[in-house]
Amino acid sequence: MEIKNIEGLRVSQVRDLVQQGGKFVVFPYTVSFILMTLKRSSDIYFIRPDENTFKYSYGYVILNLFVGWWGIPWGPIYTIGSAYHHITGGKDLTHAVMGHLTQHDPEANTNTYNINGVESSNNGSTASETPTYNIPV
Repeated sequence: MEIKNIEGLRVSQVRDLVQQGGKFVVFPYTVSFILMTLKRSSDIYFIRPDENTFKYSYGYVILNLFVGWWGIPWGPIYTIGSAYHHITGGKDLTHAVMGHLTQHDPEANTNTYNINGVESSNNGSTASETPTYNIPV
């Protein structure tokens, strides 16, 4: 899935915006063909603290209303569930996305880490050096 609306932002800037009330959401939608119903989600959208989700979700709301209901029996059930998420501003994925962004942040210093006060290093070692792991028991 692609994350939309974060173009040009560093992870630290995204983190600051999330602390101010920004969030990452997807908009679920339903597509039905009489005997078959598909439940899908949009790409991930970053909603800034001062933004409303409607400008990103209205296309999925229309799609849901026109082609979501027609599948028997799951079409109406999935369509109502999707509509609920549209009304509440999208399905919130902020914690999962921020965890992923933080873990893969190119600006983060991941050469050292600290477990229970013992600092260790991920720096490359020479072939003659035996790696040491400081894991508390």
